Parts: sequence; structure tokens; C-alpha cells
Amino acid sequence: QVQLVESGGGLVQPGGSLRLSCAASGSIVTVNSMGWYRQFPGKERELVATISRGSITVYADSVKGRFTISRDNAKNTAYLQMNSLKPEDTAVYYCNAYVRISISSKPYWGQGTQVTVST
Repeated sequence: QVQLVESGGGLVQPGGSLRLSCAASGSIVTVNSMGWYRQFPGKERELVATISRGSITVYADSVKGRFTISRDNAKNTAYLQMNSLKPEDTAVYYCNAYVRISISSKPYWGQGTQVTVST
């Protein structure tokens, strides 16, 4: 079994910063791509940013220049540094990882962490 544990969400004022962490644990051979997604109430989950094992990154246009995704392969952990936060960034943020536990890789999801940007 594989678990993804997220941390770092919370309440922040507009213009502020938060750093999310996602740690993968369990019977892991390799953690391949990792990513962050977010879900607004009544909407489908959407991509925020992804990072390959070799640290190639992809960002949603709405967060480019404000958010930075990174990872520590030795710790099987991904991070999302969120700066210049806006009220429209308020959502539940989910970590995703493609994890190899045997021959093939499978996607896993974290439980989600709430990010609220408000005065």
C-alpha cells in the first residue's frame, strides 16, 4: 500500500504565502511524476502543477510566476510553494503521484488540504 500525506494548508491573507508538502510512503519502488491539483466547490479537480522525477515542471497558466513545485526524491516528497496568493486560489489542494510498487506505476491521491485566501 502507498499513502500520500499532505500538510501545509490553512488560512492566509491575500498576497501571502503558503508551502504545501506531500510525502509518499509505503511499499515504494520508485515515485515517478508528482503533482498538485485543486478543486473548487462544485467544480472538477484541475491541474495546478506537475514535476517529473527529473524535475521537469508544468504549470497551469493561472499560477505561473506565483507557484513553484519542487521535490526531494530521497524523501519521496513534493512541495508547492505558493506566493502572491489570491482569493481565487481558495480550494482544496490534492497531491497526486505515480508510484511504482511492482512492474507498473499507478496513480495515488492524497486526502486533500484546504487552502483559504481571505481577509
